[in-house]
Amino acid sequence: MFEHTHEVEAQPFARLPDAYRGVSKNHAWVALNRRGAPTHSFLEAPVFDEEGRLYIVDIPNGRIFRITPSAEFDLVAEYDGDPNGLAVHPDGRIFIADHRNGLLAMSPHTTRIETLVSQPPGDKFKGLNDLIFDHLGNLYFTDQGQTGLQDPTGRLWRLEADGKLECLLDNIPSPNGLVLTADESILYLAVTRENAVWRVPLHLDGRVGRVGRYIQLSGGFAGPDGMAISPQDSLVVCQIGAGLVWVFDRLGRPNMRIKTPGLQPTNVTISPKDPHTIYITEAEQGVVLRHRFNDAW
Repeated sequence: MFEHTHEVEAQPFARLPDAYRGVSKNHAWVALNRRGAPTHSFLEAPVFDEEGRLYIVDIPNGRIFRITPSAEFDLVAEYDGDPNGLAVHPDGRIFIADHRNGLLAMSPHTTRIETLVSQPPGDKFKGLNDLIFDHLGNLYFTDQGQTGLQDPTGRLWRLEADGKLECLLDNIPSPNGLVLTADESILYLAVTRENAVWRVPLHLDGRVGRVGRYIQLSGGFAGPDGMAISPQDSLVVCQIGAGLVWVFDRLGRPNMRIKTPGLQPTNVTISPKDPHTIYITEAEQGVVLRHRFNDAW
């Protein structure tokens, strides 16, 4: 698809050390998501904190790493859970979308992890995936579980800054990564098992407008996963199962595709110190990659 798109290769930045590459003992996660195949790690959720430090997760091993500018891995937390997504709260805490335990938070100073929302009132989460804050401190997060075209009941939630929890969408076949446009009027939502990105309008009163399919991908073994968005609203989409990271302009037209050495680019983030540089987690080889754009994008 998009065969005439300019193609480049992502460059290596950091590799998970062998000391952290033992076969995961998280049999439940591995059985559900890897069909029981031996799994050394599964890197996801790159995010920079307010001090410009890069964090990532290793889902099946319940680990959160901080990666130094010299590409060294520091283990900052290890706990009984499946951390899948990270986002930085305005107060500096790192919020965690945990597939098994719900919505958690970690202080970057003490690395103590606390549970914020284990399940919605009178209901259960299917399995949280990714999350993002708006400028008011409202949190949007995806509830993916094992949903797909066979069970299109994945959900998009919003936890408002005052603590109100609301389900915005409940008909999504595998909701995954999400980003907000610069003016926060549009939320882009990766829908993995539909191999598509949805466009979710957000009204000023909090209501969701008419949702539509924004980008349709093809091929690969899965679909869009984590995403990032530039200040000019160019959209970066990891296509897990295809070994590609796509860059689309604000009208959804492809500008570039970035090849990764493995087939499983899981997520991407933009460097706060150099907004021309993106960092990509690639789970198959257990590495963090990067790419620097030459021009404004």
